[in-house]
Amino acid sequence: MATAKSLLSFDNDNTVDETLFARIAQDMEQQGFSILPAALPEKLTNSLHLHQRAMDESMFVDAGIGRGDNFIKNDFVRTDEICWINGESEAGRDWLNWTGALQRYLNRRLFLGLFSFESHFAHYRPGDYYKRHYDAFKGQANRVLSLVVYLNPGWTEQDNGELVLYRDDNDREGIKVVPLMGTIAVFLSEEFPHEVLPARRDRYSIAGWFRINGSVTDRVDPPL
Repeated sequence: MATAKSLLSFDNDNTVDETLFARIAQDMEQQGFSILPAALPEKLTNSLHLHQRAMDESMFVDAGIGRGDNFIKNDFVRTDEICWINGESEAGRDWLNWTGALQRYLNRRLFLGLFSFESHFAHYRPGDYYKRHYDAFKGQANRVLSLVVYLNPGWTEQDNGELVLYRDDNDREGIKVVPLMGTIAVFLSEEFPHEVLPARRDRYSIAGWFRINGSVTDRVDPPL
């Protein structure tokens, strides 16, 4: 098995380039979100793209709201399908090692206390959507940072399917993020409502969340 260092580097000299992490941290400090077109390391982007496209459709399930006993499928809110990433594939392991390195960097730079990370592949068929929502509500969840990356080569503005990130509840215009291959979007989960607009073609991405440790005496959170 390859070492964590080699999985993370994607560089010729086998070192971890933290320049991208520094840019994300700077954006988070200044505005609470970071949108970086085609910024995910190319090797990792291509590996994730090829893996997701090769996955059997039976591995995906209809997405819903909530987890575990609180899960509800609601087509009024969202119509995409997902597959959780558990690190069983090489691409999944590379992804989790990269996000783990980002987590350690942000904790060191911003003192966020990020404890764990969860993520899933997402597939939006033509016409699918995810209406305006928060990834976490203040005081009610332990998601701190939301992370989205896009795996769509040759995407154009005419294909639609943008992520729209709103600055607050009163913002009606928002910031549109075109789901270009390798584009990264990171934002504070409790601060920015957002939505996914319908696309004209199949749209592929990964959505993930960095969490704090919300465990109490009789409840483990995040769950094992």
